[in-house]
Amino acid sequence: MIEIVQNYLLLKKQLPQLIKKSGYRNDFIAEKIGMKADYFAVKKQRNSWSDEEILKIIKLIESDDVSEYFDSLLIKKAFPGKTVSSEEFEKQMGW
Repeated sequence: MIEIVQNYLLLKKQLPQLIKKSGYRNDFIAEKIGMKADYFAVKKQRNSWSDEEILKIIKLIESDDVSEYFDSLLIKKAFPGKTVSSEEFEKQMGW
């Protein structure tokens, strides 16, 4: 259960970057979740989202690009340290 909470905290911390990765504009997201654009901008800057707001935003911005970005963060968290590209790995393996 600790891992679930840690993943949620990472998601919450990275939400501004996930929004950026989604390609949606702040005013569009704000309107869709029923929030004024200036209030949304302040909450994004402070990263002070409620759990309900996070859920609404994720439902709106969820895409393959956003999911892949977050998955890469989870992988880096699970395997800290130096990583190599798949090309480098294949080279090292002699494939």
